[in-house]
Amino acid sequence: MDKPVKPALVVVADDDPDDCLMIREAFEDQCADCTLCFVHDGEELMDFLHGQHPDREGQTCPIPDLLLLDLNMPLKDGRQSLQEIKSDPRLQVLPTVIMTTSSDQDDRDFCQQRGANDYIVKPRKYSDLLDVVESLTKQWINKEHD
Repeated sequence: MDKPVKPALVVVADDDPDDCLMIREAFEDQCADCTLCFVHDGEELMDFLHGQHPDREGQTCPIPDLLLLDLNMPLKDGRQSLQEIKSDPRLQVLPTVIMTTSSDQDDRDFCQQRGANDYIVKPRKYSDLLDVVESLTKQWINKEHD
């Protein structure tokens, strides 16, 4: 008998409450079996990834299946967080997709050179966000849980 598949865990590191709400709704529409955890700054993200961020049951969350990382966050920004993640042997395999408002080529180059798996400029329309989440789900979630 097959083991039940655990839901995919997606961590969203973003300090904008409106973006977080839209991302939550898009994942509910496109990946109902995904579990989302939100962190709102780079320090909270790194605490989470090092097992120091309790989830709803008071247990530490496992390493996620996918990280969506905003570049512009307080305390420690996404650039600093990305460098820390990709320099940690335990975390460097974590699929990390930059999802930010910045369309700056220097930001894109910086992230790609430091090991980001993808770089997505946040869509302005919800229908476009649904397409992004569907693509992310196909590329990073479904292949992990086949």
